[in-house]
Amino acid sequence: MNTFSMPMASLLVLNEGAGGLFDFNATLPLMALQFILLTVILTFVFYKPVSKHLEERETYINGNLSQASEKLVKADELYKQYDEQLKTARINAQSVIAESEKEAKDLVALEISQARTDAAELLAQTNKELEAQKSLALQKLEAQVDELSQLIKDKLLGKEIVI
Repeated sequence: MNTFSMPMASLLVLNEGAGGLFDFNATLPLMALQFILLTVILTFVFYKPVSKHLEERETYINGNLSQASEKLVKADELYKQYDEQLKTARINAQSVIAESEKEAKDLVALEISQARTDAAELLAQTNKELEAQKSLALQKLEAQVDELSQLIKDKLLGKEIVI
């Protein structure tokens, strides 16, 4: 080795002192005190306000969630009520429709039976009139037959016909 560098290395070894990497002198308690002081300052300056904001935010979120769940429950109740009202309205509408159909059928049946009765009466009256006209025609025909037969008899017997 170099003779010049040898005294320099021995000088450095002598100046380095005892202890090496961890030196337990007054700096260790000072560093511990600085760490504790930094922790306390950070707690009051940073952690507490941030945790306060986080708690407020969590409270706000929980409040919103509870309000949302209450509104959801209320919406479900309103939906059930609406569904029940809709079912009731449908049942009522169906019963009204069925009743209207029944009334219409009854009215049509009544009108049909009335029309049949009127037609039967008209037919009976027409038959009566036809029978009356037939009997009248037969009477006239008999009278005419009697007259014609009398005329034929008189002509055959020789009486003079005066018309």
